[in-house]
Formats: sequence, C-alpha cells, structure tokens
Amino acid sequence: MTEQIQPPDLCTDNDFHGESFAPIYTTTVTVSGGIARHGRASGRARSADGVLDLNLRMPTELGGDGRGTNPEHLYAAGCAACFHGALSLVARQARLDTAAISVEATVAFGRDPEDGGYSVSVGLVVTWPGIDPVVAAPLLEKADALSPYARMAGRGAPTTIALIP
Repeated sequence: MTEQIQPPDLCTDNDFHGESFAPIYTTTVTVSGGIARHGRASGRARSADGVLDLNLRMPTELGGDGRGTNPEHLYAAGCAACFHGALSLVARQARLDTAAISVEATVAFGRDPEDGGYSVSVGLVVTWPGIDPVVAAPLLEKADALSPYARMAGRGAPTTIALIP
C-alpha cells in the first residue's frame, strides 16, 4: 500500500508581508573533506537531523570518479522540487489537477565570463500533459516568482560567512 502524503497547507493569500526575512524552516548540513581533504572531491554531507548522509564526489567531467552525488545534483533536485511545489500550489489554487506535473532541472557548472570564477546556470522544463499553454503561462510566472530556489537562481541569496577557528 502506498503511503498517503498530503500537500502542505500553504496559501499565497496569507503570505507574510513584513520588514525582514521570517524563517519558516531551517536546516543545517555539514560537509567534511574526506580522504582528499576536499569536500567536493571526497567529502561527506550530513544534515543535523541525520536524514541526509551521503558521500560527495566530483563528476568525471571535473576530473573526479563520478561515483557519488555532487553539489549540482543536490542543487538541481532542490530547484526542481521547489519549483514543482510552487507550481502545484498555484495550480491547486486555480483548481487544476496537479497529478501529472513534473519538473526537470538542469544545472550547468562552468566559468563566469565576467570574472573567470565559477558559476552555475539553471534550466527548468515543466511537463504538464493536457494543460493549455495559455492557461499554464501565468501559473508558471507565479511559480517562478514564488519559488525560493527560482528566486535565488535569478537574484542570488543573502549569504553570511563566519569562521570558527
């Protein structure tokens, strides 16, 4: 028997409009360097709650052995899941069936031509059989504005860096 999981009870009509960021959920993941002393090449990622615990490996395209998850996998999964959730929310509010929606995220890692540093780009492809593109277009726009991962990809995310010696 398949476990029944209900979608979250969220509504864009009741969104917070305040002066500052108001966290709803926070998680912490720690990455250690492993045998190569390099988190991306041989690291281990563990969440504070223990739900995530996996080995990180470089993809073969970046000189690694490709035998594990890499940050681009994780980011693509986060982007796809978050956009899917946002689209499902706005589609349910429009009283549309969300059962057949799938979201594919492609994350590309490469050099930033502006400064020679590293950068990532994100491409999302939504499959929604039977939906009229005219009906879907405003919902895709709303989902893009609502999805924190889509917003982060487009605008960046506030980041703080602290050192504990």
